[in-house]
Amino acid sequence: MATTNLSNYDKTTIPNSKHLRFGIVVSEWNPNITENLFNGAKDTLLEHGVIENNIIRMDVPGSFELIYGCKKMLETQNVDAVIAIGTVIQGETKHFDFVCDGVTQGIKDLNIKYDAPTIFCVLTDNTMQQSIDRSGGKHGNKGVECAVAAIKMAHI
Repeated sequence: MATTNLSNYDKTTIPNSKHLRFGIVVSEWNPNITENLFNGAKDTLLEHGVIENNIIRMDVPGSFELIYGCKKMLETQNVDAVIAIGTVIQGETKHFDFVCDGVTQGIKDLNIKYDAPTIFCVLTDNTMQQSIDRSGGKHGNKGVECAVAAIKMAHI
């Protein structure tokens, strides 16, 4: 669990990114969480000079589908980085473990295969409250943190 505010960072260390294109793939599952993460990421990209038309969004049904969505984004949209946004909340079965592991490994594989980075913005929380706290609540917004990571990685 986050011990610091996910939205805090030194804005003077972030390069202007007006010439870059970013893809954001968003899970439709738990939209109250994923929309907040998307808004945090998009607002942060815009704040650092990204032109709104250079932010391409794709929606997918759930977090497991983020892998395929990111792959298609990387192959068809000429983006400099992709942010994969989702949330998986612990339930009563092992489904949580399988989805979290699959998404983690899938995004890792995309980072190995493609020249543009894919940023892991998938909350893997025990409760809905933890996800709320990390998507604009008391711990800030993981979408902001991931947009900063995407900018930094795109500039490598």
